[in-house]
Amino acid sequence: MSRARPGGGPHTDAEAIHTASSAGRLSGSRLTLGYQRVTVTRDLDVHIPDGSFTVLVGANGCGKSTLLRALARALEPQGGAVFLDGAALSSLPAKQVARQLGLLPQGPVAPDGITVADLVARGRYPHQRMLRQWSKADDTAVAEAMAATHVEELADRYVDELSGGQRQRVWLALALAQQTSIMLLDEPTTFLDIAHQVDVLDLCAELHLGGRTLVAVLHDLNLACRYATHLIAMADGAIVAQGAPTDIVDAALVEQVFGLSCRIIADPESGTPLVVPTRRKALGADPPVLQVPAAT
Repeated sequence: MSRARPGGGPHTDAEAIHTASSAGRLSGSRLTLGYQRVTVTRDLDVHIPDGSFTVLVGANGCGKSTLLRALARALEPQGGAVFLDGAALSSLPAKQVARQLGLLPQGPVAPDGITVADLVARGRYPHQRMLRQWSKADDTAVAEAMAATHVEELADRYVDELSGGQRQRVWLALALAQQTSIMLLDEPTTFLDIAHQVDVLDLCAELHLGGRTLVAVLHDLNLACRYATHLIAMADGAIVAQGAPTDIVDAALVEQVFGLSCRIIADPESGTPLVVPTRRKALGADPPVLQVPAAT
């Protein structure tokens, strides 16, 4: 289990690059992040282990989605820097970044009247150049992405006609079509019922086992514990613990991060930590029985 390093003096550029490159392909050093006048994190260091399925967890407003957006270059840091392969992410050409990092943002919106096949094909944009237009390799990448997400039969359907679970799979297919080795997913299970949440996370696990590094924001701590190989727990803009779920998740951490009293037991399906909340208000041995008025 590791904890965030207290803020100190500023790194030199050489120190920051050494820290980033020695920790894995994707990392952030002394990140101060926010929106206009609102600062969300200060002097935050984060390292994404290569080949991991990393999940960011924490209460609403703790900064997890803000951090993910910065790692994806969708949000410019107010201070510090994000590094990819030892180079500052902000210094790299946009198409080069898009060939390395795939992003599934929170609540993506498709253009009106676009079919599934056309939307997924947009994932090939980073690979298009002046002298390299659409090719058989692009056809293959799109077909493989749609097959992996099981949306081939939806190819000619309009995206706005699909269910929430189907749309989420289509957006994952678009990200897959980019053929990036690192994928960042911002709340990929939001608004999905439990069956579709499991479907999407099973798919993410398959992608991880296939060799990709995944970074996701999830709200459900139990699902995060089941699927993550590396968990980053955040509170008030800081990383308070990180490591394998079985190493870091205990009742004290859940209390610190979510303000929730609980018991931790082993998930009977996966053996990972399972959070069982305690009642906020104790009930008597014989709870009150709801009285239903007789029909008149």
